[in-house]
Amino acid sequence: MAPLVQRTMTEPRVDCDLPGPNSAELLARQDRRESNARTYPRHLPIALAEASGSFVRDVDGNVFIDFLAGAGVLSLGHNHPELVRSVTAQLGVLTHGLDFPTPIKDEFLEAQLSMLPAAMRDRTKVHFCGPTGANAVEAAIKLCKLATGRGDVVTFQGGFHGSTHAAMAVTGLVAPKSALPNGVPGAHFFPFSYCSRCPIGLSPDTCTTNCVEYLERSLTDSNGGIARPAAVILELVQGEGGVIPATADFVRRVRALTRELDIPLIVDEVQTGCGRTGTWFAFEQYDIEPDVIVASKALSGIGTPIALIMYNDKLDTWAAGAHIGTFRGNQLAFAAGVEAIRIMRRDDILGNVRRRGAQIADRLTPLLADPWVREVRGRGLMWGVELADPDTGRPATEFAGAVQARALRRGLIIEIGGREDGVVRILPPLNVSADVVDTACSILVDAIETGQP
Repeated sequence: MAPLVQRTMTEPRVDCDLPGPNSAELLARQDRRESNARTYPRHLPIALAEASGSFVRDVDGNVFIDFLAGAGVLSLGHNHPELVRSVTAQLGVLTHGLDFPTPIKDEFLEAQLSMLPAAMRDRTKVHFCGPTGANAVEAAIKLCKLATGRGDVVTFQGGFHGSTHAAMAVTGLVAPKSALPNGVPGAHFFPFSYCSRCPIGLSPDTCTTNCVEYLERSLTDSNGGIARPAAVILELVQGEGGVIPATADFVRRVRALTRELDIPLIVDEVQTGCGRTGTWFAFEQYDIEPDVIVASKALSGIGTPIALIMYNDKLDTWAAGAHIGTFRGNQLAFAAGVEAIRIMRRDDILGNVRRRGAQIADRLTPLLADPWVREVRGRGLMWGVELADPDTGRPATEFAGAVQARALRRGLIIEIGGREDGVVRILPPLNVSADVVDTACSILVDAIETGQP
């Protein structure tokens, strides 16, 4: 492999066809040695060498704006120097502590609880589990089943909660479940407020409450077929489902219904949490209080894995050892997480999220004049452009893939998702600058406008 050419990463620059020769060599070795389950390099054919802030460099020297940011993990971008220093300092003190109390873990807990609405802090317990969002989803479901003595879970079409058995059972995506027998039973799917593609076929102009009314009637009908569930699990902005923010009316009525029926409400904030939507948690924008919060991705701000659930102490019926996980004591993640919150407050990162989100809306909303653009939607720094065939209304899967490829050739890493992968998605770092957002939006708009089918 040829030696790398060092270059300051301040703007995107692609100097060769993709993949470049060095990337192609590593991708070929990966293909021979790694699982077929790998995903990102199939659509983004590059091998990464280094990164800084909002930029990454591949092994061929090409520089890209990274608007995937570790699938939302890198809330302060790549290798934030203060986070690197906090992790480096902790390395010489203690790296792994199981569930023993430690000074840095105590600081981390205090910092996380301080970010909750004041009314929730004194009655919230925290449980550390395995290090991924799916692990936390599993823990949340298990907690609610133990606390209520009930077994079923209500979930929503289009939701994504992970790839482990129970998390997959409450995920809307059918393909991985259809190939796997003996899935976890007891998941009941209901329509989500995806108004531009109404799940029950009504016009967005006439349907503002029908989805939640269907849920209400099903759970209160003595002949509705569903026993009172152990929990309702909900994403407030469906991420992998296509960046679909729930309507305020939908969320508030789901919360009111679950309170009325004494059903714990789990809010999955794995992707929306830690400032992604402009508040620390997305539920704050809906003026509700969940019973259980699931958090993971950006808790450390630097990609050091950690996951937890925060829940009303009335649900704390765990017995000792009832739910464990070897890697629930990641001291490096705790150190980074404490520093990340300090930086978020000092630098008004939530304010930046809101300002850059408004900037993205201004840049991308004019795309609605394009007949292939069905909707532009998002909250904070979590945005999606839904592409659809103007004649049939079907998701424009091939077009979205082509947009992703064209953007990459111009130096921008983006993701696709949603129904049939017809939504182009961006998840910038939360401290991204206005200039970088402007450059990235120009690339994205050009990739959509210049390559229509």
